[in-house]
Amino acid sequence: MARIEGVDLPNNKRVVIALTYLYGIGPNRSRNILKSASISEDTRVYQLTEEEIGKIRTEIEKKYTVEGELRTKVGMDIKRLMDIGSYRGLRHRRGLPVNGQRTKTNARTRKGKKGAVASKKK
Repeated sequence: MARIEGVDLPNNKRVVIALTYLYGIGPNRSRNILKSASISEDTRVYQLTEEEIGKIRTEIEKKYTVEGELRTKVGMDIKRLMDIGSYRGLRHRRGLPVNGQRTKTNARTRKGKKGAVASKKK
């Protein structure tokens, strides 16, 4: 089992797919890493040699911010928006959609489970 940036890559998957288990690496970035390390995309993780794993590891460390460092950076960016009181920061603080989506209907992922609203007596 290959371990990169503290994440165990699944053994039976192709390397191009397994690298996407790292936070901050998607399919496109994964292909670029393998191309620069000159490793075939069709290789399975269990077929990788220690040398190839080392190449992938150095390539990721050299060019990309991933895992804990990236999570910290994203969290700090959101905290900065909330601290300066920007519109996006207020939306983050209130737990509402940030990028202009409608909230009259939908938005349940951000707003959470629907709560009952008490009606007024006339």
